[in-house]
Amino acid sequence: MTSRSLILTVKKIPLFILVIGFAFSFSCNEVVTNSKKKSKPMKEKQITFNDKTHSLDNNDNFSPDGKYLCYDTRGMVFNDNLANCKSVEKVEIATGKETVLWKPESVTGENGAPGVAAVSYHPSENKVIFIHGPFLDEVEERGYYDIRNRNGIIVDGDGNGELTKVDLRDVSTDKPTIPGSQRGGTHRHEYSRNGKRIGFTYDDFLQPDYDRTIGYMEENMNAPKGYTHYFTVLLKPAKEGTSKPGEIEKAYSDSWLDSAGTKRAFIGKVRSKNGVDYETSLFVAEIPEFVDITTAFSGTKDEYPSPPKDVKIKRLTHSRKDDGIVRGSYDGKRIAYLSEDENGIKQVFVIATDGSDLDKDPNMNPKQITNFDHNASNIRWYPSDNWVFSISNGNIYAIYVSEGSDFGRMIPLTNDEKRRGNLVVSPNGKMIAYNVKMPASKPDVIVNGKVKDEFDQIFIMELKDLELKE
Repeated sequence: MTSRSLILTVKKIPLFILVIGFAFSFSCNEVVTNSKKKSKPMKEKQITFNDKTHSLDNNDNFSPDGKYLCYDTRGMVFNDNLANCKSVEKVEIATGKETVLWKPESVTGENGAPGVAAVSYHPSENKVIFIHGPFLDEVEERGYYDIRNRNGIIVDGDGNGELTKVDLRDVSTDKPTIPGSQRGGTHRHEYSRNGKRIGFTYDDFLQPDYDRTIGYMEENMNAPKGYTHYFTVLLKPAKEGTSKPGEIEKAYSDSWLDSAGTKRAFIGKVRSKNGVDYETSLFVAEIPEFVDITTAFSGTKDEYPSPPKDVKIKRLTHSRKDDGIVRGSYDGKRIAYLSEDENGIKQVFVIATDGSDLDKDPNMNPKQITNFDHNASNIRWYPSDNWVFSISNGNIYAIYVSEGSDFGRMIPLTNDEKRRGNLVVSPNGKMIAYNVKMPASKPDVIVNGKVKDEFDQIFIMELKDLELKE
């Protein structure tokens, strides 16, 4: 859809939607009300300027009070590998003041350590969780950073450097894996909204012929000594290349659907009916609220870990081309995800959490809500669950997803050639933040053998006047 057709679409929206359009108005997009008065522009604002990376990385970057954003500084030395990321930090939105939360001793190069990145705030406490590879005194035993050699670390949000080790990594081969520990690497840690469970993707070290899967952990009195959380996978995938029709070989792009952490949606790479091809489809892992996580099997050197009792996997779509990090609505009743349209362009779709593309009830089937000319990405829900945000061709859009004649109406929040990404919504819904690639002020950083002439900077856009009252 072109910018012109989008603006025409906005002008056709009824009055209550146009009021919302005021709140979303951006300097390049003027929405006209029935009184013919133009809305006051709401401009985006750049809040970081230092010549370094400020990567939001599609995580939960807003602090609980909405005053700070956490980020990592990948791609600043040697190469873009997370092994060479030097620090995790936060920035105060009001002042632009940056604070280093954790900057470990490190080695850089083709093989680096420890590797720190992918930061997320706790939903109610002043602390952040991130991936951390082996400490320098562990490198001789564990090796350098790798996707199968990392775990979760929590650091205090005040910047005092106080660390908490979350999941134990145990790759012993002379005995069964220590119950509650993992044997590879956890990644992209995400708290459930009540803060009690942490979801993640996982790559096993002892069984490298298995592809990525998903898991979760929670605090437990039986957690490995010196660590706070008990680990488990949510899905034991089929060994790569050996799956039967309908079996999942890889699980990824996962996210919580509900506040309690009882449903985690993900994309699964599944063997097609013909036994040859693969499909990438939408699934949901259902976890009882009071499941006994200690019933999970942590594995041995010859056996892959398996989930706790009563965890169920439900398939929602039978598509070859579902994609992107899936996102659950705040009430947990709907899932937004990406899938290719008939032209091969990734669009945003929405489906009920208990829906299916095979359901005879059309209300339970997936619904396409965008019709972009370029791939959609970076899906995020607005807290009212009436709107979904997405990025296409570097621009941000708000899409109305409540039932009725205005379902699928889009409002462009930006309309230019900037390259935006890593969109995140503040807890109260009054602000969005995202990365924009901006030119370096002094191009003197060498990465991948070349001068780095641009960096990911953090921008915000305030939505303080937004009211979703139909």
